[in-house]
Amino acid sequence: MRKRLIPLAITGSVVLAGVGVHSAFATPSADAVISEVYGGGGNSGATFTNDFIELANAGAGTLDLSDYTVQYLSGNPGPTTKWQATRLTGSLAGNGRYLIQEAAGTGGTTTLPTPDATGNINMSGTTGTVALVKGTDLLTCVTAEDCAADSRVKDLVGFGTAVVHEGSGAAAGASNTESVARKTLVDTDDNAADFAAGAPTPENSGGAGGGTGDDGSSPSPSPTATPPADAISAKIHDIQGTTRRSPLATKDVKDVTGIVTGVRTTSTSSTSKGFWMQDPKADKDPRTSEGIFVYTSSNPTVKVGDSVSVAGVVSEYYPGGYDSGIQSITEIIKPIVTVLSSGNALPAPVVLTKKNIPTAWSPAGGSDGSIDNLELEPTKYALDFYESLEGMNVQISDAGVVGATDAYKELWVSVDPKHNKTKRGGTYYPSYDDPNSTRLQVQAMNTSDAFPMANVGDTLKGVTEGPLDYSQYAGTYILEARTLGTYVDNGLKPQVAAAPKSNEVAIATYNVENLAPTDAQSKFDRLAKGLVTNLRAPGIVALEEIQDNNGAVDDGTVDADKTLNKLTAAIAAAGGPQYSWRQISPQNDKDGGQPGGNIRTAFLFDPTQVSFVDWPGGDATTAVDVTGKNNKTSLTVSPGRITPNDEAWNSSRKPMVGQFLTRNNKTIFVIANHFNSKGGDQNIAGRIQEPVRSSEVQRMKQAMLENAFVKKLEAADSKALIVSLGDFNDYQFSPALNTLTGNGTVLTDMINTLPKEERYSYVFQGNSQVLDHILVNPTMLGKVSYEVVHINSEFADQTSDHDPQVLRLKP
Repeated sequence: MRKRLIPLAITGSVVLAGVGVHSAFATPSADAVISEVYGGGGNSGATFTNDFIELANAGAGTLDLSDYTVQYLSGNPGPTTKWQATRLTGSLAGNGRYLIQEAAGTGGTTTLPTPDATGNINMSGTTGTVALVKGTDLLTCVTAEDCAADSRVKDLVGFGTAVVHEGSGAAAGASNTESVARKTLVDTDDNAADFAAGAPTPENSGGAGGGTGDDGSSPSPSPTATPPADAISAKIHDIQGTTRRSPLATKDVKDVTGIVTGVRTTSTSSTSKGFWMQDPKADKDPRTSEGIFVYTSSNPTVKVGDSVSVAGVVSEYYPGGYDSGIQSITEIIKPIVTVLSSGNALPAPVVLTKKNIPTAWSPAGGSDGSIDNLELEPTKYALDFYESLEGMNVQISDAGVVGATDAYKELWVSVDPKHNKTKRGGTYYPSYDDPNSTRLQVQAMNTSDAFPMANVGDTLKGVTEGPLDYSQYAGTYILEARTLGTYVDNGLKPQVAAAPKSNEVAIATYNVENLAPTDAQSKFDRLAKGLVTNLRAPGIVALEEIQDNNGAVDDGTVDADKTLNKLTAAIAAAGGPQYSWRQISPQNDKDGGQPGGNIRTAFLFDPTQVSFVDWPGGDATTAVDVTGKNNKTSLTVSPGRITPNDEAWNSSRKPMVGQFLTRNNKTIFVIANHFNSKGGDQNIAGRIQEPVRSSEVQRMKQAMLENAFVKKLEAADSKALIVSLGDFNDYQFSPALNTLTGNGTVLTDMINTLPKEERYSYVFQGNSQVLDHILVNPTMLGKVSYEVVHINSEFADQTSDHDPQVLRLKP
């Protein structure tokens, strides 16, 4: 599954409801149902080379599938797990079947019967959930209850150990050699009762089965099809119009001509098969794009340089779902494509530079907050400029990489790399008012295309060119690279922290990204190397995202001793100290994050440098308090949680405070934090402007509670040494951080003591930004030095998506 966000501006653990058993899903379907699911295609022992989903119609009437998708969710969805979709075309005849071919594996010997639709979803052979959905928007539910409440779900099948299923349980028995298939076409909304395991028996709409099919690349629809008599003759600029939404949306069009500028034959959970075309005869209105995407569902038969005439239906496709706030993509669907000639020169690209991209980001939304229906002003606003080029051939030159290549052949560049430039070649995010308008994602047009593993600071030398698209997951504009510039490695290296002096104690924070004992030993070894070599083995380390002893398995396990022992053993093996640790196990499924993972914060400490002051009684629900005065000030429990029962911490990690003693008998109070995530916030390049940051409300409440606790410590001992650190999931300029620090009067955010170009610990969508912080109270100032140690966020090869930070204190 793709590790992405609902188009948001961040990371962290999304708040998810608990998963329960739903006795009945929705109204059982009387016609179209999912009849068979097979995820073992191409796996060891498999006969068939591809995964597949088969639909059946229990009714006599024909069902038009042109507005349907089949969607897949992993069996144990996590905080960033997204549904993957395959769009359908054609129809499902009464009493008929319909076959959807999905991803291929490396094994198997038999091809599927000719599929009725093709996708590229790589399903598990043993566990997962498949839904037949009315509409093309991705589902967002990750629990059985929430999916049952979604009226778009026509049918749903959970198999194996899937937590999202209908009825008493998931369908059992799926494997590399067995599918799960309906016993009858009577739908009782109980997957465990309705399905049984057996040999895969795929059948297509023509009744073919067995494996004599092809690769599904035949043209769709048939080239002999004709448009409706009332179809409107239109040019591309007529379809695109002067706003984000087409004036011809839902209308049949014909005689739409242009030159093919890009062909996508590989679909993923965030892309669709089809091609881009552009009219070389532009109108004189800069607001109207001359390019458009034609969604074919199966492999397009056109080539770059073909002159084509297209008929079809104009669609405004919201790839992440309308309610997410994502912008739409104007497309032609159900196309009838006629090739007029081949080998034509492509329309000249629009060259994107700092001079023609406005610095102002977006107009304010209308009364509903949306910019959908506002007239575009491409010379005034960056989002309007990009929208006016939607689907058109664009070009960038000598672009600096500001976001490293991810696992899906995507990276981020800036065409104005000097704007808000970091010391290491990225682009820092200074405020909500300046999201860096010249950032742009570059993506391989097809997953088979060569693509560099680039780090921040590298360069795509020369020309990168292709159609301008809009990304489902990033929620922003994206250059689909038909031509990719020459990759230049500029040699970015991981940093090493300054060594603490003999009279200093180093205190660090590190988000280790859902660390569980089930992770590969290599992850533990790399984390250990980072802590020992790059951070120089700090005396105290606050860790975020430590999972329980069986990771994402949701069976009530909450202890994390195996996780922490495996990490400390790896640190010792890497030449580091034998760290001790302290943590508080949360209540099961009460702290958010990946369901079943029970993430929490934890302390590592080197007993040769500091000692931990243990005060018994700290547990998941007991609140820590302050006792004593002046140099006798102490915690009532250590480690202890700050106001853990307050609603501000619902489905979120609770701050854990520990009392440490240095070798010269100075007490340090350290608070380990992981505030609630930005899950649910709207994307900065979405249709809602200004985007709503709904998660901010909870972080503000959390900040107020911790601020009050810090003040209580200060009131007891004005000379107390207090460090609050961790992943606060918010920026240094955010209301939550300003509330926590009392606008700098109660705590000082050490990131603000660095030059602006060094203020980042995380890179998202090409913006180098701050989510992790180390805060100190006034007594600490003058006694500390501080740095962010960049070893992850700027690199294609990451151990975690966060950079650690370290504070060196002279007590």
